[in-house]
Amino acid sequence: MPREFTRNQRVASQIRRELASILQTELKDPRLGFMTVSEVDLTRDLSVAKVYFTILGKGHDQVEKNRNIIDQSIPFIRRQLAKRMRMRVLPELRFIHDTSIEKGMRIEQLLNAHETDSAQNEGETE
Repeated sequence: MPREFTRNQRVASQIRRELASILQTELKDPRLGFMTVSEVDLTRDLSVAKVYFTILGKGHDQVEKNRNIIDQSIPFIRRQLAKRMRMRVLPELRFIHDTSIEKGMRIEQLLNAHETDSAQNEGETE
């Protein structure tokens, strides 16, 4: 019987849950906005974890400031993560801003604008 999830997927899921908890409860930086961890992508050898995060309602400048704050906090975050995870070697953390939510909202706005224009054009031809 094949396994449903690979070890990489299970470890990535656990890292995502623990990082979300650490960022909400342990990291006490008032400059840091409301941040969520959307996905963790691990390499096959578990040496590097790409952590995709989103910051809701913030501009590009604030995202860069938050990324700098997080990059400075990586040693603290890794120590907290090492306390919570039972792994011999903890992966290197690389934080990447996830723009998929913003792109999705932009596409939705464009589709709504197109539907509105189509409805107005149909009303004019009748």
